[in-house]
Amino acid sequence: MRVEPPNEVDRLGVEVGEPGSLRPGAGTGQNRWAPRWWIALLGLAAAVAILVAGIVPRRRAEAKLAQETEQMAVPVVSVVHPKRSAPADELVLPANVQAYIDAPIFARTNGYLKKWYVDIGARVKQGQLLADIETPEVDQQLRQARADLGTAEANLNLAKITNDRYAGLLKTDSVSKQDADNAAGNYAAQKATVQAAEANVRRLEELQSFEKIYAPFAGVITARNTDIGALIDSGSAGGTRTELFHIAQPDKLRVYVNVPEAYAPSAKPGLPVDLIVSEFPGRRFPGGLVRTANAIEPNTRTLLVEIRVDNPTGILFSGAYAEAHFKLPNAGSSFILPVNALLFRSEGLRVAAVGDDHLAELKPITIGRDYGTEVEVVSGLNGQEAIIINPPDSIVSGEQVRVVSQSAGEPQPGQHGPPNQGAAGH
Repeated sequence: MRVEPPNEVDRLGVEVGEPGSLRPGAGTGQNRWAPRWWIALLGLAAAVAILVAGIVPRRRAEAKLAQETEQMAVPVVSVVHPKRSAPADELVLPANVQAYIDAPIFARTNGYLKKWYVDIGARVKQGQLLADIETPEVDQQLRQARADLGTAEANLNLAKITNDRYAGLLKTDSVSKQDADNAAGNYAAQKATVQAAEANVRRLEELQSFEKIYAPFAGVITARNTDIGALIDSGSAGGTRTELFHIAQPDKLRVYVNVPEAYAPSAKPGLPVDLIVSEFPGRRFPGGLVRTANAIEPNTRTLLVEIRVDNPTGILFSGAYAEAHFKLPNAGSSFILPVNALLFRSEGLRVAAVGDDHLAELKPITIGRDYGTEVEVVSGLNGQEAIIINPPDSIVSGEQVRVVSQSAGEPQPGQHGPPNQGAAGH
């Protein structure tokens, strides 16, 4: 039997059919595994695509979260620019009005009020009788003192006679030298006793004169704190003193004002000052600065000044509240800031400014007048700064911040985040 070698077509696994045609046959093992490799490759590609599709968004989300966290760590602030106040020739400050002379009237002796002659609102003259006090103890002591004075004077007279007699007898050696000296010494002692008795009488007479209460100066009685029959205690025995009357002289008024330290150099004697009270709207009462304390009060950082105002008709009342309008020479321009821009630090008053580099800078300032919601800044600013409103308590110089528009509260281009709601440090 003859075996023919397989032809090329049989080795390729193709059956021969009709002439000119080829038909795939069962083929070899390699031909059967080829489609499975393509399926595995497609499945692997699909798995890699799914894996990449899950990791990449997560990475992007993590990067975005980190970026947002970094942005949120930077404080977001609102700013305002200082308003320049118009150069003012007048400084308005609260003032306390007092009478030129004001004094309580106390008793100098103990007793009971016998009668009073004036009441509140009465105008009195200097030396006018205001009240009488009954002092029976003082009256009795005065009588006793006068009797003691009479006894002392009688003893003095007897001692003088004895001394003169012994002096004459001594010349004839009728008495001893010792007896004559005793008589002279007794005479000197009795003379001193009389002088002491006279002084005691004068003291009690002075106390008795205090039974009458007189006005120490011309003025108005502003208070009467006693009545007929009331017990009067002078306080000499350690008790509580009784104020009988209160008198004030309202013809001239002393007005005391605390001037801020920034204006202290301009507050000099002779400076014209007008007084305005709410009872007389639109009316000014002229006065002048007469003296200053020449020292800054350390607790309030103010200078105490005294203003004198004439009040001949008594239209202004002592104890009233008023506004003092100082006519300052060449008052300089200043700036106005809201009070919620201030930072109260241990080293002093500060404001936080933001530069073009978006870095905060703490600036020391000096304030002048306080308008309630706003304050006057007299030094420390040039007017070009962007001042942070409601700065955080922890803000420090060099700290990076993000600025938002104060009016609309919208971030500037390229910035995001809500306006800062922090409070100023105190």
